[in-house]
Amino acid sequence: MGKSELSKTGWKVALATSIGIGAGAWMFSREFNPEALKGFHFDARMIVCLFMAGVAMCGRDFGLAWRFRSITDGELSWKRAFQVDLMCAFTSAVTPSAVGGSPAAIFYLMREGISVGRATTLTLTTLLLDELFFVVFCPVLVLLLPFDDLFGQGGAILGSVRIVFWTVYFAIVLYTGLLYAGILWKPQAVARTLMRIFSLRWLRRWQGGIKRMTDNMIATSAHVRGCTRRWWLQVFGATVVSWFSRYLVVNALFWGFVPSADGLLVFGRQFVVWVVLMVSPTPGGSGVSEWLFSNYYGDLIGNVSMALVLAIIWRLYSYYVYLVAGAFLVPRYFRKKSK
Repeated sequence: MGKSELSKTGWKVALATSIGIGAGAWMFSREFNPEALKGFHFDARMIVCLFMAGVAMCGRDFGLAWRFRSITDGELSWKRAFQVDLMCAFTSAVTPSAVGGSPAAIFYLMREGISVGRATTLTLTTLLLDELFFVVFCPVLVLLLPFDDLFGQGGAILGSVRIVFWTVYFAIVLYTGLLYAGILWKPQAVARTLMRIFSLRWLRRWQGGIKRMTDNMIATSAHVRGCTRRWWLQVFGATVVSWFSRYLVVNALFWGFVPSADGLLVFGRQFVVWVVLMVSPTPGGSGVSEWLFSNYYGDLIGNVSMALVLAIIWRLYSYYVYLVAGAFLVPRYFRKKSK
């Protein structure tokens, strides 16, 4: 990576950081009231909860590194798997949430010596696993938790969150169905159908991209159809460990700062938060995440000022740590690989 690329990386880090800090500062200036925290005392329980939140984030990285190592059949060492994970997390932090780190995973796997075709195949597999996680577990949470508790009651903001969640969730279901059919069920039939649809005059401009996608799905199908049940259980188990660990960060914070909150409800609302953030237009969900957290969890916390504090702490664990780690790792990673 040359100086121009490094300067672009620094610019993206600065932009993402500025948006996040600017949004946080704006919300603090409007909502934060020091008087509301007069009775608040920092104690040993909170120190433990901050430690447990850090352990949960380590679990998130362990799960993704385990998945990278598993899908490559051990070709990546644990160290290299963690590097790919951190690089993908950094890319997610400096790109809009709607883009994410999945496309970059192809590039990073190639940098680790995996062919472009296989890297694409493996990335499509991980994408299917991530989408499948939401498709499977979101209905479970909806069944376990009262609907009004899960989404909150009243207010235009919470009503908008509910609409966005169900819209994005049904889009995920459709996309997962497409990936499942194109990878595991009938890839040739899906490819022919999509090519026929995108041969229509007003869709023809996207035909080239659809052709590449269907070719990748067919190649992925040829690879994963020969994988054992144990392999599938392992890579999906790693996916579950990663996502659950990410959600448990908030549970750890609530255990320390708002111990009266229902732990299952806190956990369930994380599904809603991350589904909504999938369509965030800002880098890493900057600004949107802090706003959504403080409003969506406000009724459980009961104190707007405390909600803002927890939102900032949550983002420190789930976002800024990867932004900082990536800023240091990127130059070293590319210098080492170029040698």
